[in-house]
Amino acid sequence: MIHDKRLPLAGLRVLDFGHTVMGPSCAMILADLGAEVLKIEPARGGDPTRQLQGFGMGYFGYFNRNKRSLAVDLKSDAGREIALRLVKEADVLVENFAPGTMGRLGIDAATATALNPRLVYASLKGFLDGPYAQRLALDEVVQMMSGLAYMTGPTGRPLRAGTSVVDIAGGMFAVIAILSALREREATGEGQVVEAALFETTVFLMGQHLAYAAQTNEPIPPMPERVSAWAVYEPFTLKDGRQFFVGITTDGHWQRFCAMVGWQDLLADANLATNNGRVAARGRILPCFACLFGSLTQEEAVALCEKARIPFAPIARPEDLFHDPHLAATGGLMATRLPNGVETRLPRLPIHMGEADLSLRSDPPEVGADTVHVLEALGYRPDAIAALARAGVVAMGGAGCARATS
Repeated sequence: MIHDKRLPLAGLRVLDFGHTVMGPSCAMILADLGAEVLKIEPARGGDPTRQLQGFGMGYFGYFNRNKRSLAVDLKSDAGREIALRLVKEADVLVENFAPGTMGRLGIDAATATALNPRLVYASLKGFLDGPYAQRLALDEVVQMMSGLAYMTGPTGRPLRAGTSVVDIAGGMFAVIAILSALREREATGEGQVVEAALFETTVFLMGQHLAYAAQTNEPIPPMPERVSAWAVYEPFTLKDGRQFFVGITTDGHWQRFCAMVGWQDLLADANLATNNGRVAARGRILPCFACLFGSLTQEEAVALCEKARIPFAPIARPEDLFHDPHLAATGGLMATRLPNGVETRLPRLPIHMGEADLSLRSDPPEVGADTVHVLEALGYRPDAIAALARAGVVAMGGAGCARATS
């Protein structure tokens, strides 16, 4: 792994005890920003997401780039000793095990921070402390209980969002907490325990709907009901059968679009001069848009909306992003080799920071790819490492295994 001192988090040492999405996404962001992230995964088989199928097939390959891998049995005394040695030297620990798991492993927050008072211990859970704290949670569970699934699907059909939005957002909030704690450590010299949770993350995302609910006596309708703040804010079917989203959210959008397509009667109608007036007239306006876009191909619709300078989007599938011209021009997708050997391109961190190159420094690691290097750095001799491997306490990637037994 190449370390670039120009990266904002260069020199920061992170232990990633995360699994599935929430913990690994948090640690991936830290890794992309330059932290040295060591992924701690089970000695037998590695992180279980390596073997997932279906929608889970992309988890490991996406959320574990720019990390090293230590494969160790944390349930063994020898494996726990390795982990505790690492804790003494770390700046940050990230974990998202079920409640009580880190305590049973002997690596709970109290133990870890006693060993290393400068440690920022990030505990990512389903719920913050309270009546639900011991419940097990998943992204989809909290989407259902927070109202997000209700808002996403049509009436009577609650529907989860089309990506692990809460897991990822929860990981992002954990990053915010970690960076804030590190900033505070600069002043106090001491670390602290920080927490993030799926349920509270989803409630935060629902805040705009809560503010809406506070101002009306009517039940909040789900988003597919299209009770929109704007008159034109929805997809239309094009001449070639594809769908195309159009959003006209300002008076300027309205005026430019009507002028562009020659709708002088609508442009001159005083009742349509304001957004709220147009919302009241949706039943009259939307058929005009449906008829217009139904006569256009996607290429013609894109050209029209670009010229009118209004928000628009062809309705894309995920795989369409591989061929997106903007991503191709900006390098928005980075060439990545997945652990199974598949060569692909995956999204980079969606920020720019001065001259920092927040790109891929290492592909997602094989199970235990760095076990030998990590143990050697902790002072373990080759014969001791080989003995740990024979006992099943640790597992090593190919080259590491050869080194340990030589």
